[in-house]
Amino acid sequence: MGIFQRIGDILKANVNDLIDKAENPEKMVKQIIIDMQKELKKSTEALGKAKASERIAKQQYEKAVAISKDWEDKARAALKSGDQELAKKALAKKVKADEDVTSYKEMYETISTQTEAINNQVETIKAKLEEAKSRQAMLIARSQMADTKKSLAQSIGGIDASSSSEKFDRMEEKIMRKEASADAFADIAGTNDKEETDSFEKIQTDARVDNELQRLMAEMNGAE
Repeated sequence: MGIFQRIGDILKANVNDLIDKAENPEKMVKQIIIDMQKELKKSTEALGKAKASERIAKQQYEKAVAISKDWEDKARAALKSGDQELAKKALAKKVKADEDVTSYKEMYETISTQTEAINNQVETIKAKLEEAKSRQAMLIARSQMADTKKSLAQSIGGIDASSSSEKFDRMEEKIMRKEASADAFADIAGTNDKEETDSFEKIQTDARVDNELQRLMAEMNGAE
């Protein structure tokens, strides 16, 4: 995949498409940044070489223009002095210099156009790299959030609600049986205590009754 295709991918409106295609979206985003940085470095180096070639071509063009002008000036000087043959020789040199001017001008313009294209490419990569960096944190955060949501959903999905409910019902039933058993033992224990209490009270009552009976009988016998 070329770097510009990757740049286009990351800047598409539907970023989720990119994430779906990636086995590890976080690594892919980071790798895209690295690739863009490498491409920017290469393009910047190419731009430097292009500008150097442009400067050389410009110097050659300007030198050819200067040489042409110089031969023309010499031809004028020769004509003023009345030496037509010398003027023709100077103009012959000028014609050759003019050919160099045309050649160097075309070369300079071609290199200038290429240099401008490379410069635009570098600026485009810089802008897209900055945009990618600014979106990197957001994309990674979204990826991690999606992983978290998926993990939670899987955890919740792994819980058998009906099975858990049945377990709770059985546990509640056991507790209810234990509570009922405890209440029964408490009732039994309370009943025995009451019976024993009633027996003791009956014995005491009977004793008082006997005492009263003996007293009454003794009083009656004494009266007689």
